[in-house]
Amino acid sequence: MSETTRLKTKYNTEVAAKVKAAFGITNPMALPRLKKIILNVGLGKQLEGSKLNLKAKEQVVADLAAISGQKPIMLKSKKAVSNFKLRENYEIGSMVTLRGARMWEFLDRLINLAIPRIKDFRGLSPKSFDGRGSYSFGINEQGIFPEINMADAQFTHGMHITLVFSNSTDERTRLALQELGFPFTKPEEKKQPAAKKAN
Repeated sequence: MSETTRLKTKYNTEVAAKVKAAFGITNPMALPRLKKIILNVGLGKQLEGSKLNLKAKEQVVADLAAISGQKPIMLKSKKAVSNFKLRENYEIGSMVTLRGARMWEFLDRLINLAIPRIKDFRGLSPKSFDGRGSYSFGINEQGIFPEINMADAQFTHGMHITLVFSNSTDERTRLALQELGFPFTKPEEKKQPAAKKAN
């Protein structure tokens, strides 16, 4: 796998310059840096131990592996919660953490292939930042990724995606992601009140 991906090259040669200019950054070491991307799928109602649910768990792991190109890990509950029929150390989801070239290649596919396939898409929320420059959002169906054949799927599952930035603020990350092609929703323009007719 090449260490230089198309999107990383765009960030280094075009986006970084725009972020520098917009925020008056003179030191290259002070620029925002994308550290990792985390993909997280909760198993939810599939956690009741039947053969179908075991197949669902296998599907989630297989889907994440196909989407990310990396083997996922299983997440386990830290304590029992009787109201949710949850036992301690129970597998409750699956997660992948992407870094380096694989991270940039995933982001390229996410922006240019997956997100445009979302039905009735109206843009991503520009408010889902954590106050430290990292951005999270959710998708409702794994089928937006071309690697997934929904005809073979046992069930439909969503996914939570977090882009973790270091050395950044929400405003700097938002500009960087916009320049990379992230389709944020645009604020609606306020309608001007109609002029009153003269008597």
